[in-house]
Amino acid sequence: MAIVATALSMSGESFVPPISPLVLNLAVALGIGLLIGIDRERRKGDGPGRAPAGIRTFTITSLCGAVAVIVGGDLLLAVVTAGVFAMASLAYWRASNQDPGLSTEAALVATALLGGLAVHEPALAAGLGVIVAGLLTARTAIHRFVRSALTEEEVRDGLIFAGATLVVLPLLPDKAFGPYGALNPRTIWIVVVLVMGVSALGYIAVRLMGARFGLPLAGLASGFISSVATIGAMGARAAKNGNLLRPAVAAAVLSTVATFVQLTVLLAATSTATLMALSVPLACGGAAALLYGGVFTVLALRHEVERQDEPGHAFSLRSALLFAALLAVILVASAALDDWFGGAGVLAVAGLAGLADTHSPAISVASLVASDKLGADAAVVPILAAVTTNTLTKMVFAVTGGGAAFAVRVIPGLILVLAAAWAGARFFG
Repeated sequence: MAIVATALSMSGESFVPPISPLVLNLAVALGIGLLIGIDRERRKGDGPGRAPAGIRTFTITSLCGAVAVIVGGDLLLAVVTAGVFAMASLAYWRASNQDPGLSTEAALVATALLGGLAVHEPALAAGLGVIVAGLLTARTAIHRFVRSALTEEEVRDGLIFAGATLVVLPLLPDKAFGPYGALNPRTIWIVVVLVMGVSALGYIAVRLMGARFGLPLAGLASGFISSVATIGAMGARAAKNGNLLRPAVAAAVLSTVATFVQLTVLLAATSTATLMALSVPLACGGAAALLYGGVFTVLALRHEVERQDEPGHAFSLRSALLFAALLAVILVASAALDDWFGGAGVLAVAGLAGLADTHSPAISVASLVASDKLGADAAVVPILAAVTTNTLTKMVFAVTGGGAAFAVRVIPGLILVLAAAWAGARFFG
């Protein structure tokens, strides 16, 4: 027996029979029916006025959808779904005098379809089942939010943002156009989407937590998306409401912290030697941004700001379009300078590219170091040059977006951040 056991263990065989994928898919269908049915059972009620479907009905419906696909394929699933739809329609008609709504009936049809989907795409079916169950469970909260918290202006802004993201963006060509081939319509429109999204994030944070807490946190988080767009969006919000000036300044400067964090991560992934050479400048610049932004955060916390519960707009489409136009001008100017004077070295190219984005030139320079075409110490100045020119872009956005009051508070912080980064390179590099 010992010899047999040893032979089996060496051959990798097991006494545990393998589980058929079909059984696992049926288990997913069973789980979907139970998950959705639990919520419907809790809301089913008692007596003659109870709802027509509960946990058993939903579980059986999901399994029927799965078995239909196994036995007869998509055609039989369509027949089963049509039968479920007919029964749900009959149940709704019988209870129509009580105005029961269509949630249970719609969920029952969806359960049949999800049960069938679980046979071929169990992971997708399970995820959709969780979403359906979540929507049913959160009924009260969703109704309260849509009817009481959401305003007409916010709904309109949401539709504009959805149209800009889901309709306009996919239709734009991802090709270079215009002077020097510097303009990419899709890239520029992404800036419009980012500015609107960052502004909306700040608006939501203000609605939830108030301006003193919400805007600085939103600025720090939005900086990981685009620090330039964040500064522009916060400037527009400060120009619209002077009471938000201090928290908006804090948000704008704190967004720069994200720039240094992202640079650290990207350099670590591209070239460890470059990261080590830039570790002190990046730490000094990030600390300066955190310190300056923290000062204005404290000032904002001490300053009483009225809570923004009144109806308003989540973002300004006009401001977003102006920021995109400004970026287009910067891109053309950068390409023109490169064409006139030539990319006579890594420093010139990195500085010009930094006008539009910090991370791309930083990765390019770090890649040269990784391929032994450039020394790690020689990469410090070009990357900091890209940071410098990108900071100039941020300053322009601060002036054009927020006006003088916003700019005179943000620009000194940006200058302090740059000075700290260059000082770190000069004295500790």
